[in-house]
Amino acid sequence: MTSTGTPRPGATSRRSLLTGAGLGAAGLLTGCVSSGGSGGSGGSGGGGGGGGGVVFQNSIQDTAPKAALEALVDAYDGEVTMNSVATEQFRAQLTNYLRSSNPPDVMSWYAGSVARSYASEGLLLDVSSLWEGDGACAGFSEALRSLSAAEDGTQIFVPTNYYWWSVFYKKSAFEKWGVTPPTTWDEFLALCTNLSGQGVVPLANGIGSTPWMASGWFDYLDLRVNGAQYHRELLAGEHSFTDPEVVEVMEQYERLIPFFDPDMASYSNQEATVPMAQDRSAMYLIGAFVTQYFPEDQREDLDFFSVPVMDPSIPTAEEAPTDGYFAAAGTDDPDATLAFLSYLASPEQQQLFIEQSGSSNLPTSPDVDTSSFSPLVQKGVELLNSTQEITQFFNRDSSDALQATADTALTRFLADPGSRDAVLQEWQAAAEGVRGQ
Repeated sequence: MTSTGTPRPGATSRRSLLTGAGLGAAGLLTGCVSSGGSGGSGGSGGGGGGGGGVVFQNSIQDTAPKAALEALVDAYDGEVTMNSVATEQFRAQLTNYLRSSNPPDVMSWYAGSVARSYASEGLLLDVSSLWEGDGACAGFSEALRSLSAAEDGTQIFVPTNYYWWSVFYKKSAFEKWGVTPPTTWDEFLALCTNLSGQGVVPLANGIGSTPWMASGWFDYLDLRVNGAQYHRELLAGEHSFTDPEVVEVMEQYERLIPFFDPDMASYSNQEATVPMAQDRSAMYLIGAFVTQYFPEDQREDLDFFSVPVMDPSIPTAEEAPTDGYFAAAGTDDPDATLAFLSYLASPEQQQLFIEQSGSSNLPTSPDVDTSSFSPLVQKGVELLNSTQEITQFFNRDSSDALQATADTALTRFLADPGSRDAVLQEWQAAAEGVRGQ
């Protein structure tokens, strides 16, 4: 049986692209936005049902994904009560859910620091059995395994879909300008210089009403300079934003500033695609949701490459915001809970959810048939299956409060790179304030 909330009037759907031959409308999240649908008023605001079976609390409110999830639950050979709760209500109550004496058994959310924090408090069920032997997650990539683990190595998350960030460009524009995608960082900088010399803005960006876009380059440069482990530790407060390692990241960031669109502070992330569609700018580091911002007749012209490696000794890493499920350690029926999680993670259910919801998020199971996906999406699947590490976006690997400090620091730095040292000192002070240090 299913208990759901009612979408509030005027709620907007998430950004998305189609998994088929073309790219179009369906539910895909931006990197900075949390898992779950937009809109919705409360479903159940409490904990478990106490009436037997699995209680499934989720924050999916968009019509098509919600209907697809309901269909999966209805088809499950077991008793599940599904409660759909508005995203912000869900976020606010998530800690209370987990600490309740009668918690929901399974909850939808996203991988990363939030799940690890709950696991460190002993609030999440150990789901390692699903990652072993013939478990539903056993064939998932090592990058997903690492992302879904607690600090002690215990598996505490079941990822079921994700999407990728990369540097997007138009194939026809590159051909017109006589350039090719770079394979090294030096080639990337040389490409930017070449394009600038042709009167083309090398790098699109939109940090006006979407200042979190400035974190995309910070994340990737930190991954390339210092690696995923340092990046996670930095965002967890184990390092300082004044560290020499961060200064090196900012030095690389400063090299890019002359190549950014000079109007980026007046654009949103969507508006920044207009000059690119008109071949006035060339490349854009952004999530795959960017495709639906382009005119429909240009979407098949889009391609991407990963931010080039700087240090071959550092494991490869990609940003891939990842959604899925965790379970309460206080569940009354761990076996039934694990069985339901196994069902949700299976390739058959992942494929059904993607198809029925119209989502272009990538499946985490390597056994999902991707033959009907567009070439661009298939390339995204290959990228994420081949990388050694997966991180989220800045706020997913830290918190929304820390994201606000990054927005202030990085937009100021981009406007005035000479203020770098002062920016980093103020950023660290603000971060300490967020963490209560």
